[in-house]
Amino acid sequence: MQLTRFSRILIVLLILGLVFFAYQKFAPTLQEKFGTVQSTEEPTQNENTTPETPLPDANASKQAENTAAAARPSFDYQAPEPVNGSLKGVVELGAAGFNSFIVRIDKDKNWKLEKSEFGSSLVHEHMATDDDVRGGLKNYIRGMLDFGVPGKDIHFVVSSGAKSEPNVVKISNGLKALGYFVNEVTPQQEGTYGLKCVMPASLESESFMVDIGSGNTKISWKTGTAIQALESHGSKYFQKNLTDDQVYTDVRKTISKIPSANRGYCFIIGGIPFELAKQVRAGKERYTVLNAPADYKANGEKQRAGINIYKAIADETGCKKFVFDWDANFTIGFLLGLK
Repeated sequence: MQLTRFSRILIVLLILGLVFFAYQKFAPTLQEKFGTVQSTEEPTQNENTTPETPLPDANASKQAENTAAAARPSFDYQAPEPVNGSLKGVVELGAAGFNSFIVRIDKDKNWKLEKSEFGSSLVHEHMATDDDVRGGLKNYIRGMLDFGVPGKDIHFVVSSGAKSEPNVVKISNGLKALGYFVNEVTPQQEGTYGLKCVMPASLESESFMVDIGSGNTKISWKTGTAIQALESHGSKYFQKNLTDDQVYTDVRKTISKIPSANRGYCFIIGGIPFELAKQVRAGKERYTVLNAPADYKANGEKQRAGINIYKAIADETGCKKFVFDWDANFTIGFLLGLK
């Protein structure tokens, strides 16, 4: 029997229909069993076949600094401003240089720093003869007079750690020849003056003061109305062949005498605290809370020794708030004690 053309077309269509029906029924099962066919098409520009590697953030270090600053405790205190105060000037003759301060003080002993100069070498530049010393000092004093400080209110103070320094002795003699009285202070007096300058009255019962100098470290606190002041090693102890461990132990022993009630805050001043505060200061804030000792990397022997002293103080007291006052100096406390 010979099929017509129309019959053959019908048979082909029937077979195709059966194949299509079978595919629709069994394709999902086959795909699940054998997997889908992978495309060999090249990815477009917007496609990514590998994990993206993030580019370095240009602001990463700045963000890290901000995070660290946010983690540090702050000290929000507004010192009272003097009312109708008068200008007084003081120059500290220290073992590591000369610092000068012009402050305005009122009758209630409120004060404000008007001008300061740290590490001045002006009087160091002419040390050949006594006449050179006197000439340099006259120029130094003239600058304070030009600012408006009366001559009778310019004072000179030799820190306890600098009394025997040859340059300081020579300059002291030059000042005396000009008619100025040079005040020599003991470590205990320095500790007392430092506390009067830097410590807010409202926090006296829960705080202590530390002044880390090159020649010695002064520690003080207030019990009732009495100020207790002690002395320990300074940040140049390595020049005396003292070991870090010995100084660390000695400082802890001295610091252990601070009552537990006075260990909430430490108001810290001096050369090494200045260098440490400079690394973490936020803008132009007056009070900077230092990082923990372990967070600092020493730059030089003196700074390393100073951080060792700082660590001994922190370890012994457990204090977490070491507050550096950018305006304070023990010599300002000396001015506050004058009548």
